[in-house]
Amino acid sequence: MSAGTRLPGTPEPMHVWPASGGVRIAGDSWGDPKGPLILLQHGGGQTRHAWKGAGQSLGAAGYFAVAFDARGHGDSDWAPDGRYGQDVMVEDLLCVVAALGNRRPVLMGASMGGGTSLVAAGEGHVDATALVLVDIGPRIEPEGVDRIQAFMSQKPDGFSSLDEVADAIASYQPHRTRPRNLDGLAKNVRLGPDGKYRWHWDPRYRASRQQLQSRQERLEACSRTLTLPTLLVRGGLSDLLSEDGARAFLELCPHSEFVNVTGAGHMVAGDRNDIFANAAIEFLKRTVPVNRPTTQPHPSL
Repeated sequence: MSAGTRLPGTPEPMHVWPASGGVRIAGDSWGDPKGPLILLQHGGGQTRHAWKGAGQSLGAAGYFAVAFDARGHGDSDWAPDGRYGQDVMVEDLLCVVAALGNRRPVLMGASMGGGTSLVAAGEGHVDATALVLVDIGPRIEPEGVDRIQAFMSQKPDGFSSLDEVADAIASYQPHRTRPRNLDGLAKNVRLGPDGKYRWHWDPRYRASRQQLQSRQERLEACSRTLTLPTLLVRGGLSDLLSEDGARAFLELCPHSEFVNVTGAGHMVAGDRNDIFANAAIEFLKRTVPVNRPTTQPHPSL
């Protein structure tokens, strides 16, 4: 099942891996496969394409950056049973790690993907070399959550044109310039048999979201256990992770580092990829240097 037909110009995934319950996960990669592995996990409602700029920068710096669509998003399969909670996302992550030879990865996640990364590292599911959390922490603002939910809930019957899609995105991200060329929106929507454009994600994904209180308690427990190098990156304009929320995480994980990206909203990498990529690479060069030897052989992809 999917939202409809992929539009012409939608990039084909470079890789497809089997994940939990038979779901197929689509991914892209950049850089030297022999370099340190970085797994990039996007936020809810996004796709692997949100990481393209950062992935290219990381690849150019000598890392092997791999971004993949979460189940129910982009070119990955929708879950037959409608499971989209944090636990099954971690299971999928483990499957991708296994497909890449069980190498110790850097986990870099934004929003939803950051929560998955934090659980995977904090509960010991993945033996990661470092953790980079992008505009996410245990404590997030309900108003920001509501605004994301409102964005994802609009036009359930579909958009009549790509112009309507562009208007919806511009309304959610007023700090960005609305694109004149709409070709880039092809990867964000699918065309239904009724001629309507719908978002790429499974609508059931929204219904599976955790209660904020139980989510916060779990992520706080994970944050306290972290011992690996950790970087928190916040968008200076974010309404999801406030300054207080960032400070709360830093108190839970006092050895972590922090970068505030001025002029960026919740979609930090997309808003200011130059600043984000430079901050991430500077952190990784110190904590997971490219010339660090590895005992894990790299499988053919």
